[in-house]
Amino acid sequence: MNESFFMPNFFKLNSPYKPTGDQPTAIKTLVNSIKAGNDFQTLLGVTGSGKTFTIANIIQELQRPALIMAHNKTLAAQLAQEFKEFFPESAVHYFVSYYDYYQPEAYVVKTASYIEKEATINEEIDRLRHAATESLLTRKDVIIVASVSCIYGIGEVDQYEAQCIKFEKDREYVIENIIKELVMVQFTRSTADWKPGMFLIKWDVLEIWPSSSESIIRLEFFWDTLERISRIEHLTHRLIEDLDEIVIFPAKHFVTEKWVIEAVIPKIREEMENQVKFF
Repeated sequence: MNESFFMPNFFKLNSPYKPTGDQPTAIKTLVNSIKAGNDFQTLLGVTGSGKTFTIANIIQELQRPALIMAHNKTLAAQLAQEFKEFFPESAVHYFVSYYDYYQPEAYVVKTASYIEKEATINEEIDRLRHAATESLLTRKDVIIVASVSCIYGIGEVDQYEAQCIKFEKDREYVIENIIKELVMVQFTRSTADWKPGMFLIKWDVLEIWPSSSESIIRLEFFWDTLERISRIEHLTHRLIEDLDEIVIFPAKHFVTEKWVIEAVIPKIREEMENQVKFF
């Protein structure tokens, strides 16, 4: 990692305690080792010896974004809460698998039966995953606490960024075009249901519920001019803040630009036809 990536004073450790015992030596040794370019370090310590606090001090010393991996969701949740307490001003996020239940597809030879894939997605965990990726693209003071699910791909970052929709106050927009753009990035129009990943139109007001947020973005138009951008509470519609601009990220991680889809479809069709002939 080049030196320009070091970011002074983005991470501010909040704790009434100071490193004691072997912790100062461990912190100094690990920080120097990382700065020297060593890829692998190991911190040893029994339960209750303050390893999490030691790592928090290392993050503050290095001023780099960090990925903390845990071997299960429960431990990851515990660590995320601890790091939020250590770094209340930073973007600390919890990134784990959003499946409450997952049954992969299978074929049982004995009965010649096919079992279809079945899954139940936890919408709150999905929101937290979106919040994590949004912070990674918009902030420098990010700590992600994750389970092993973080090693699996969730789409191309350049495609994801390219399809963000930016709104600026006092600029002119065509609402019909905005709707098309929202649909292209996997937002759905709300009817009776109303939840993250949806948008709602009320005359000259467009409300968007980002997949990463517990609040709603309200865009108020006068004809084609965007007069006001505000963030509101989704239940009470209480005003949280007024904004001059806002970037809306795609509702799903797996999004692809239209030109890529149009280029790939003929290739998929050609391969399908070849496979049909083969079999």
